[in-house]
Amino acid sequence: MRIMKLGSLLAAGAIALASPAQAQQAKAGYSAQFDQILGTEVRTPASFDARHDSALERTVAQLADGSRGRIGVYAIDLSTGQEIGVLADQRFPMASTSKVAIAAVYLAGVDAGKWTLSSEWRLPRPGGAYLSAQQHLDLMISKSCNACTDALLDAVGGPRAVNAWMRKAGIEEFQLDRTIASLVREDGRIDPASSVDLRDSATPRAMGQLLAGIYQGKWLSPSSRAVIMNAMRATTTGKKRMRSALPVSAGLAHKTGTLSRTASDIGIFHTPDGRAIAAAIYVTGQSSSMAAENGNRGLKLQARQMRDARISTIAGALYRGFAAKENDGRVWADADYGG
Repeated sequence: MRIMKLGSLLAAGAIALASPAQAQQAKAGYSAQFDQILGTEVRTPASFDARHDSALERTVAQLADGSRGRIGVYAIDLSTGQEIGVLADQRFPMASTSKVAIAAVYLAGVDAGKWTLSSEWRLPRPGGAYLSAQQHLDLMISKSCNACTDALLDAVGGPRAVNAWMRKAGIEEFQLDRTIASLVREDGRIDPASSVDLRDSATPRAMGQLLAGIYQGKWLSPSSRAVIMNAMRATTTGKKRMRSALPVSAGLAHKTGTLSRTASDIGIFHTPDGRAIAAAIYVTGQSSSMAAENGNRGLKLQARQMRDARISTIAGALYRGFAAKENDGRVWADADYGG
């Protein structure tokens, strides 16, 4: 049942939002079983009709001013379907945020019986050690280990296999082309602030859709979902990005990305009333030019700090904006579905 179809149940003139009880009433048996396994954390509709909030979008658009480099933002409330976007459908370098997709593909293979979390894969370097898939997954997400990522990327069949899985999941604006090692070697040849390189790129909306689907359990088993969500909660990179703007109570689970003249952070956080928000923020530039950054170490560091600060500021605005949408005092994460 789509949330927006429940609008007729609300009083005339009210915003067409439905409670989890209404949205899930026809699926009570499934919901009860789902919650026994995953808890109330994922009590969000599997589908919805997205709505736009122009006021919040205007605020974010002001903070995402592109005068010093392109900035893309996408965020969606997974309980109401309310979304906002700024350059949400323009391609940005994924950098290490692509590791979430690679991890999801491996875990889907675990669910399909192709391999296990205890399967061992060698680090792709001379004398590389064999680590379990669980170790690779934890390190590639929480520590952003490039070698661990490439080990699992090779295991699943390379970029082509990841792209195929994403298409099957219904996500089109995502393209993985290279290993992380190759990506790093070739970094800096194109300025992402002023040019769009389709290689290893995605739109903020596509990455938000990926996060939403993982969180909602669309493609992975409960146990596989838990693996990737726990790894994202344990992320230690990008402390001055999303994490610096959100309270601990928001329960941020995220993955950062960094390359020349670009920084990103994608993740799930929660509003005070328990709603889950999927957000993807991509920031480029923030200095006069790539040449200026490359020729001045101090300027390069300053630009990096500015990119982090932009992500932090936008994340804070998203948190406050979505939190302000509390309506009836319901604590969504603990709400009773009713009967």
